[in-house]
Amino acid sequence: MSDLAVKDTATPDDTAGGHRTDGHGRAAAAVARRQRLATVFGYLAMIVVVLLVALPLVWILLASFKDRSEIYVQPAVWWPSQWHPENYREATTSVPFWDFMRNSLIVTSILGIVKFGLGVLSAYGLVFLRFPFKNVVFIVIIAALMVPNQITSITNYAFIAQLGLRNTFTGIILPLAGVAFGTFLMRNHFLSIPPEIIEAARMDGAGHIRLLTRVVLPLSIPTMVAFALITLVNEWNEYLWPFLMADDYSVATLPVGLTQLQNNDGLTNWGPVMAATVLAMLPMLIVFLALQRHMIKGLTSGAVKG
Repeated sequence: MSDLAVKDTATPDDTAGGHRTDGHGRAAAAVARRQRLATVFGYLAMIVVVLLVALPLVWILLASFKDRSEIYVQPAVWWPSQWHPENYREATTSVPFWDFMRNSLIVTSILGIVKFGLGVLSAYGLVFLRFPFKNVVFIVIIAALMVPNQITSITNYAFIAQLGLRNTFTGIILPLAGVAFGTFLMRNHFLSIPPEIIEAARMDGAGHIRLLTRVVLPLSIPTMVAFALITLVNEWNEYLWPFLMADDYSVATLPVGLTQLQNNDGLTNWGPVMAATVLAMLPMLIVFLALQRHMIKGLTSGAVKG
């Protein structure tokens, strides 16, 4: 009789516990299914984005080895039936390609250094220095971001022409040296640095130079690398202003010089044009491969404590 009573008493609890266990199991399985589904959709979206970015680059690379007839054929043929590496020789000999490359390296290097230095210093001043009308200065910088460069081309052209700087590297570099975007980007990052770190450095007697070089910049590696990459790519691809300033090949940059490969009187031989485009992409690809490791290192530094 006592055994039956114990069995009857234990049965409801066991049954309720079983239902709770089954409920938790079903909920966990549903969460796991949703996570797997989200992962699958995430990978599919990533594959689509990679294809959208990579396919045009693959087409340019393959087209640089094609004959003119294969480029214009319909339907389009991806893989060349016969490779034509002489497109690269024509691209570098029919126009002064290496002079264009040298000019682009000069303009991009100088603009990159100037913009990076001015962007970092101006952002530091807006965050860590006290001076009148600081907010007004920042509003002016934001307003400068809203004005396209094309709108100021006429006034800049008149100003540079009056200074006698047309067809010079100085005339190309000077109007492009504004750093509104870099200042905005670095300022926002400097504001995210914990104030306790800044106060500790100041209590240790760090001045502005030491605070910038020993504390602020080491904590800003990912943002600095992103700023540098964006600046270099933008200046390397700049076309309108160098086109307005360059009267001859002596200061023409690659985007301007590559237009000389196009035949305006007939069908353009796109093989050499694509070959020159591939060669023009290589410097920026090398810069990206060199800097992306530092970007990843900066993004992951401090993620693991120990």
